[in-house]
Amino acid sequence: MPEIRFQIQWPDGAEEVCYSPSLVVKDYFEPGQTYELADFVQRSRTALQIASDRVLAKYGRPCGLALGQLQHIEATAAQYQQLADPQVRVVQFR
Repeated sequence: MPEIRFQIQWPDGAEEVCYSPSLVVKDYFEPGQTYELADFVQRSRTALQIASDRVLAKYGRPCGLALGQLQHIEATAAQYQQLADPQVRVVQFR
């Protein structure tokens, strides 16, 4: 199963590389595009759940790395919710 990493920039300018076990994230994000924080979290939730489900279908267990990445995104995003109009930019796919 092809895996992919996607580099993001949080509202405070901090950059992070995120992991997906599936290329499905390319259906939900576009490099260079900026997303409203809640939209970014929802897209991440959908894409990483699909990715984990694909691993489950192929290997008989969900992808702990994808689900862990989602938990990390949700926890980090919570730190920015109080900002006025927080945005997350998808920098690139790796």
